[in-house]
Amino acid sequence: MGAHHPGRDHDQGLADPAGLADLAAFERAELVREIEASGAFAADPRWRDAFTAVPRHLFVPYYYVSGVGGHQRRWGESRDPRAREQWLRGAYEDTPLATRLRDGELLSSSSQPSLMALMLAALCVEDGHRVLEIGAGTGYNAALLSYRLGDACVTTVDLDPEITESARRHLAAAGYHPTVVTGDGARGVPERAPFDRIIATCTLASIPRAWVAQCRPGGLILTPLATGLVALTVRDAEHAEGFFLHTPAYFVPLRGGSRPEPEPAAYGGVPRLARESDLFHFLLALTRGTLDPQEAYALWGREGMPGRERYGITVAAGAAWAWLDEPEGPYSWPLPAS
Repeated sequence: MGAHHPGRDHDQGLADPAGLADLAAFERAELVREIEASGAFAADPRWRDAFTAVPRHLFVPYYYVSGVGGHQRRWGESRDPRAREQWLRGAYEDTPLATRLRDGELLSSSSQPSLMALMLAALCVEDGHRVLEIGAGTGYNAALLSYRLGDACVTTVDLDPEITESARRHLAAAGYHPTVVTGDGARGVPERAPFDRIIATCTLASIPRAWVAQCRPGGLILTPLATGLVALTVRDAEHAEGFFLHTPAYFVPLRGGSRPEPEPAAYGGVPRLARESDLFHFLLALTRGTLDPQEAYALWGREGMPGRERYGITVAAGAAWAWLDEPEGPYSWPLPAS
């Protein structure tokens, strides 16, 4: 990303809407090539068209980057044309963008586009599918879904009315009008159910029962959990089960629902190899104190340092648990009630 855009004077090119749109299209095409090279579209190449068409910069009129002395704001309406160019190019980098802070705490962000593409491809949508997104954020993900499925098939929900209102504005500016709901995402949106797919862009400690109840039998729930992404196939209103994807995933916790993941316990006695391993951290997060670090390390080593794709989740009537390799196997851990 960041290749020089040919044929434009920087100061004059961003001074008019045509110049801005031209540079945005160039940067967007660069981003799509980068996502494609990452393999994120492999499971469903049709998402390439959505990322090519939907202008991400309209959803991040400003965002924050870490700098000396704290966060610095990049703004699309800066008087300095070079600052506007920096904002626009940054909007099309394959990185997450912090969009809302409060007292230094990250409240909302625009996720890394290649991770968004991987998640959308893993959602396995078909024409006519009704999708519920948990965590409206900037509205960008809902716009990608609306491009693919149509506005009528997409619902997005967020607890914060400021977030949902700005998401509506961004979506309208880009020409999309899905249903945007202000409410607790852990409760779903029962008035819009049933859904064929539910996708969350915030992390939780467990799987809300409301999601399973509001998803059609045979539907799919894709959600971050314990620094990973789990894809659950719904059997009926009380049962769902599935494996994690191979990729790591770190998201802002869902507010208003179940509590976010606790910090891992101290690593006393655990070798450096495990302390520095993302896969070991995933196991600790998934077991949530059921295993102490030494017990987790023994299991992790005994089972060959398993990747995320060997773990899964089962939601059944009155219970939910995580497991390694198979739901009824020797390794399973209860999940918090939801």
